[in-house]
Amino acid sequence: MANKLYGTGRRKKSIARVYLVPGTGKITINKRDIDEYFGLETLKTVVRQPLVATETTDKFDVKVNVHGGGFTGQAGAIRHGLSRALLNVDPEFRPILKKEGYLTRDPRMKERKKYGLKAARRAPQFSKR
Repeated sequence: MANKLYGTGRRKKSIARVYLVPGTGKITINKRDIDEYFGLETLKTVVRQPLVATETTDKFDVKVNVHGGGFTGQAGAIRHGLSRALLNVDPEFRPILKKEGYLTRDPRMKERKKYGLKAARRAPQFSKR
């Protein structure tokens, strides 16, 4: 098995580069520990979901570089990248991860603002007189 396994994850404006190294289960995001980086417990859970599903929680150290978007988008991007990296570890994980929906790139993006409107769909206030 290769020394470092890699996966790219994306969600909204966030892009995560995820590296898997054989280790003890330590998750480092932007050179900070996961508990330090994410305040909410739900986001930490989202990041760990692929490891829990494949039962590899304590087999790998996860190193992540993530930028763009907010915390929720970044957590989703990390989950996506981690799932892709786990496929490089063992292709047998594919049905498990696919069933949970971790391999699917969330296509929802911010809609662009259109001219004549105040936002993507918000029209100026209408007045009859």
